[in-house]
Amino acid sequence: MSLPSRDDEIDVLAKHAGGFNPRDLQAAGLRPVATAADLEAARAAVAGTSVSSEIAGYVVDICRATRDSPSLTLGVSPRGATALLSTARAWAWLTGRDYVIPDDVKALALPTLRHRIQLRPEAEMEGVTADSVISAILAHVPVPR
Repeated sequence: MSLPSRDDEIDVLAKHAGGFNPRDLQAAGLRPVATAADLEAARAAVAGTSVSSEIAGYVVDICRATRDSPSLTLGVSPRGATALLSTARAWAWLTGRDYVIPDDVKALALPTLRHRIQLRPEAEMEGVTADSVISAILAHVPVPR
């Protein structure tokens, strides 16, 4: 996400100074679109989304490749791999499937992993970004068939 403009940031401060409570969702105009039961049913459905051993291996290979990247001082941990698999399962379910495909993993790799890696200062000075490192890894890790 990009940062707000100066004027938008001033508006945010003015709202907070005026008593705005960001935890009062109703006052902010937000209304529920799902009940607790809906969310629990979705969680159960996502938990039933199957993952082949090839897809699990693909997730692990992507995450392990970040640990070997010369552009990074910190790669994705096993916990990050778990997060990628979880988001890919949810994406598969949201798109109407009960199984994960490589495109689900690819679709969620950047938003799930970009904050889990740390660039080397010299790579950052050369213009390397977290997204460019992950994208390069996705382009080189063999995709299961």
